[in-house]
Amino acid sequence: MDAMDRSTNPSAQGSKSPRPAAAADAPVDDTAAPGAVVGSDFLQLDIGEAPPGGRTAWLADRLRSAIADGRLPIGARLPASRVLAEELRVTRGVVTEAYRRLAESGQIAGRGRLGTVVVAAPAAPRDHARDAAGPPLAGTGPEAGAGPALFGSGDRDGLIDALRALPCRIDLSPGVPDLAAFPRTGWLRAERAVLAGVGPADFGYGDPRGAPALRRAVVGWLARNRGIRADPEEVVVVAGVAQALGLLAQILRAEGIHRIAVEDPGSLGARQQLEYGGHEIVPVPVDAGGLNVGALRASGARAVLLTPAHQFPTGVVLDGERRRELLSWAAEGGVVIEDDYDAEHRYDRPPVPALRSLLPDGVCYAGSVSKLLAPALRVGWLLVPPDRRDALVTAKRYADLGNGVLTQLVLARLMDSGELERHLRHVRQRHRRRRDVMLRAIDRHLPGARVHGAAAGLHLMVTFGDPRGGARDGGFRDTDLAAAALAGGVKVHPLSWHRITPGPPGLVLGYAAGPAHEIDEGIAVVGATLRGLLR
Repeated sequence: MDAMDRSTNPSAQGSKSPRPAAAADAPVDDTAAPGAVVGSDFLQLDIGEAPPGGRTAWLADRLRSAIADGRLPIGARLPASRVLAEELRVTRGVVTEAYRRLAESGQIAGRGRLGTVVVAAPAAPRDHARDAAGPPLAGTGPEAGAGPALFGSGDRDGLIDALRALPCRIDLSPGVPDLAAFPRTGWLRAERAVLAGVGPADFGYGDPRGAPALRRAVVGWLARNRGIRADPEEVVVVAGVAQALGLLAQILRAEGIHRIAVEDPGSLGARQQLEYGGHEIVPVPVDAGGLNVGALRASGARAVLLTPAHQFPTGVVLDGERRRELLSWAAEGGVVIEDDYDAEHRYDRPPVPALRSLLPDGVCYAGSVSKLLAPALRVGWLLVPPDRRDALVTAKRYADLGNGVLTQLVLARLMDSGELERHLRHVRQRHRRRRDVMLRAIDRHLPGARVHGAAAGLHLMVTFGDPRGGARDGGFRDTDLAAAALAGGVKVHPLSWHRITPGPPGLVLGYAAGPAHEIDEGIAVVGATLRGLLR
């Protein structure tokens, strides 16, 4: 791969610092050099088909379609940017920017001397005719039938999974990190080292608590990054926070606890895990200081689930006074479940200590690598007070006999080697740049929106209308806005999905997973859709 390819392909940068935000967002010279006939034998590309000023998007779209329909299978090598630019008679920046866009979406990657190769296929090929015409009007796209049915449903079971399965052009759903930045090289290196060192016995059934190597590595990770002092014997490896909540629901019911308080607004998915476990959910309001502990006391609930370091979805931090009140409530017998889902991703504020670091014997602490690396790994950890540990291990044993051992060993090596910290520093910079792009786009396309939670995390919450009033203060329902945006090819979460009691309309917008140009385009579609609803 030539030098320009390396500079525009994040997976080829290794440990080098990412490009500054200005370079990432700089306009590309999109003009063709003079010439009579321009084209390439590669994919029979004809630059004459590209619209004026849109050659970069055209080229990226043609490459994406060729990957989707199999003309460029996984492992196929792309021409060097210099060669393809010469054949198309365009500036080299057009090609390198198109390659960068596909690299950011995880479809191509640099492979050293092998050049730039295809590493993953998109879910479906793009519709060129639709793209050339621009985003469809709200309610006219291929998802127009599915959107209203999905967002208009009063039954919220499976809503997030159903939305995830629908096709779209741009996905601004919250809860996903930059998957294109997954450290493939580091993972493969760790995997090879693990396979070279394991013996036959390591391929058998493992400890249901988790591989000892990973439990030790998790203890080190939590000590360095979350201020938590623990012993490996306290750690139980689980299949993500979702399983952690399911196991806790099971053991708390066995103790006679049937009502669990949750933040309102709060994560719909987390709430559903507890409801599926047979618990009654009690909403407790969240304000600028975090969970209202006075309202928690008044609720009579004996357990509470909360996200104190970065509340989902508002982004507020549980303040010092509320923390002291909550720890006092826990010392009196209350059960605190701390979901520390994305505390490592912070940009404009200092780190916030975990509750578990302040009251080790009073907090059930859950974390995972879903927001650090990828949800697909399905690896997390759960620490509970000593009097619940045996019940937790028993529940885990009967759930699945334990997580896959080899994945645990690879992850342990990434943690112990410092590779995971390096990856975190790298994606923090990428996430921050994308957050800034979304903030600028909201300012430009949603000027009436109020932004919440920009200092940390992987998403923003925006609200419309008077924050003191009801759900229709903005003159529309956020589910209608989300449905119409989906018809325009853009996925978002309506804030009302994550509320139990009524509140102003809003959206929860993820910015970490997509490249900058898609973020700006997606917010533009949402803004145009909102203006259409308000006319």
